[in-house]
Amino acid sequence: MRIWRYVDEAAKFGSLRKAAEQLNVTPSALQRRIQDVEEDLGAAIFERSAHGIRLTAAGESFIRWVRTQSADLERVRSHIEDLSGMRRGHVRIACSQALVNYFLPRQISEFRQSFPLVSFQVSVVDQGSAIRMLREYETDLAIIFSPRRTPEFQPLMTLGQRVVAIVAADHPLAGHKVVRLRDCAQYPIALPDGSFGTRAILEDLLSVSSAKLSVELESNSFEMLRNLARSGRVVTFQIEIGAPVPETDPGLVALPLSDLDMAHGPLVLGQQRGRTLPVATAKFAEQLARRLDDARMKPQPEQ
Repeated sequence: MRIWRYVDEAAKFGSLRKAAEQLNVTPSALQRRIQDVEEDLGAAIFERSAHGIRLTAAGESFIRWVRTQSADLERVRSHIEDLSGMRRGHVRIACSQALVNYFLPRQISEFRQSFPLVSFQVSVVDQGSAIRMLREYETDLAIIFSPRRTPEFQPLMTLGQRVVAIVAADHPLAGHKVVRLRDCAQYPIALPDGSFGTRAILEDLLSVSSAKLSVELESNSFEMLRNLARSGRVVTFQIEIGAPVPETDPGLVALPLSDLDMAHGPLVLGQQRGRTLPVATAKFAEQLARRLDDARMKPQPEQ
C-alpha cells in the first residue's frame, strides 16, 4: 500500500523531488521504489525528461487500478471500524463554491458532533473538475450546480435552485422581494466566469431576452464578487444555497430573480456510478440528502 501511494504522489506532482518532499523520503529512495514497480510490471510507468515525469499509457492504466484499489480498501477499513463501534472514517467531497460559505460547513460540523473521529477533505472546484475527480477516485462525493450529464455520474439527490441577485444592503434594489433581470440592467454587473453553472444560465437567458447587462467585472471567486457588491452599486449573482444571510453577512441582501425569468437549475449531490461508498461517506451522504430535501420545503418569496 505504501508503494501504491509513492507512485500515486509521483503521478500527482509530476516531479520526483516534489513527491519525495510530500512523502518525507529522498528522491533516490522514491526512484528505486518506482523502478521496482516497473520491473514487476515489465513496463515503464513514467516518462522522464528535464521538466519532470509524466505517466505513460501503461502508467495511466496502473494508476487507475491503484486508485480503485485504494478506494475499495478505504471502504473495507471504514466498514471494519464501523463494526467495531469506532466510527472512524475519512470523507472526501468536491463541491461548488456556493456550498462553502454556509451549507457545507454547517453540515460537516453537525456530522462531527455525532462522529468526531471522522475527518474531511473538501475540494472547491468547478463542475467539470468534480466529475473528473470522481472518475479518478480523487474524491468520493460531489455537490455541484447544473452538472453536465455523463453516464458515470450517479445523482443521489437533486434540489432545484433559483438564481438570486446579490447587492449591498443600501443598494437601490435592496428593498425589493423579487427582481427581474431588466431591473438589474440599470447597474454595473459582476459575473462569475464561464466555469460556473450560474454564468451559463444567465447567458442562456440573456440570449433570448431584451434585457442587456453591463458586465464590468468578472471573477472565478464568489468571495470576490460578494465583496464587490458589498462595496458599491454592483449587482452580482449566486444560487440560493450560497446566498448571504443577514445573521452572518448583514452588509448584503439576496434578491431572488423572478420565475418569469426562468433563472434556475439543479443542485446535484452525486457519486461515481456503481461505486460502493465507505461507511462514513455513505452516512454523510444520507445527511446531506435529508438536508437538501428539507430545503425543498422552505417557503418561497412572493412573486
